Amino acid sequence: MNVTKHILDIAKETISTESTAIANLVNFLDIEFENAVNFIYKTKGRVIVTGIGKSANIATKIVATFNSTGTPAIFMHAADAIHGDLGIVQEDDVVICISKSGNTPEIKVLIPLIKDAKNKIIAITGNRKSYLGTQADFVLNTFVEQEACPNNLAPTTSTTAQLVMGDALAVCLLHLRNFDSKDFAKYHPGGALGKRLYLRVDDLLEKNEIPQVSKDASIADVLMEITEKRLGATAVLDQDKVIGIITDGDIRRMLKKSPDFSGLKALDIMGGNPKKIESNSMAVDALDLMEKNNITQIIVMDGHKYKGIVHLHDLIKEGIF
Repeated sequence: MNVTKHILDIAKETISTESTAIANLVNFLDIEFENAVNFIYKTKGRVIVTGIGKSANIATKIVATFNSTGTPAIFMHAADAIHGDLGIVQEDDVVICISKSGNTPEIKVLIPLIKDAKNKIIAITGNRKSYLGTQADFVLNTFVEQEACPNNLAPTTSTTAQLVMGDALAVCLLHLRNFDSKDFAKYHPGGALGKRLYLRVDDLLEKNEIPQVSKDASIADVLMEITEKRLGATAVLDQDKVIGIITDGDIRRMLKKSPDFSGLKALDIMGGNPKKIESNSMAVDALDLMEKNNITQIIVMDGHKYKGIVHLHDLIKEGIF
C-alpha cells in the first residue's frame, strides 16, 4: 500500500469537505446577518465574544480580527463567565456566543444572565432550534452536514464555519467604518505589515551617516568615504547639488578597467542621474524603486537638499523586504 498516497487522499478529502461546507454558508446569509452587523456597528459598547471548548478558541481569533479592524472586542470564556468573569460585560456591550450545538450546560447558564442584564446576544450556531438559537436576538447559522473527522465527532468543519462567519462579520464592519490602510497601520505598528503602511524613508535615515564627496574628490577620498559611512555608496555633489552616485560596484569596475586611478576624480567614475526619492515618501516606495531599477542604494532628498542614502539592508532590518 502506498502510505503517502493514502495520507494525501485523506488530506484532500478533509479540505474538500470543509470547503464545501464553507461555500454552503452563503445560502444561510439573510436579513438577520445584516441586522446583526448593523447592530454591532451602531452599538456604543464593545463586542464580547464567548464560547466553550473549540468554539472558545475560535472566539479568541474572532476577537483578534475585530480589534485589528476597528471593532473593539473582548474574549470571555463561557465557563469563566459563570464563575466571576461575567463582570466583563458592560451596559452597552453586545455578546456574540459561539456554540455548534447551542445546548452546552455553560451556555444554558450564561444566556439568561446576559438577557437579564439587557445585553443583546448574537448566536453563531449550527442549530437554530437549540437553546442558544431560540434565545438569541440574532442567529447566524453555521450548520454543517459533516465534520472532517471520520467519526463526525472532532470539531473541524464546524469550527472552520464559525471562523469564516466571524470573518464575514469583521469585514462587513470594516467596510461600514471605512477602515483603510492608515487605520490598519495604527493598529499594527510593530509588525512588518504595519511598517509597510506607516514607515517613511526619513525614518530609515536616523541611524545612517550621510556619505558625500565633491565632484573633484580623489578616488582615495571616495574610497575612504564609502568605507567610513558603510552604506556601500556615496553621493557626488557639485556644491550643494547632487549630480551622481558612486557605489562599491563602480569602484570594482574602475579597478578592472584602470588599475592606476591616481589621475581620476569622482566625476570620472560616478553614475549620473542617480535614482532619488523624497524623504517623506513611504519606505515601501523606496523598495519598489530599488527593485524596478535593480539597485541597492537610493539617494534621499528633501526638495533640493541632499539628506542621505538608504540601503536595501535598511529595509531588510525593518522587515519591509
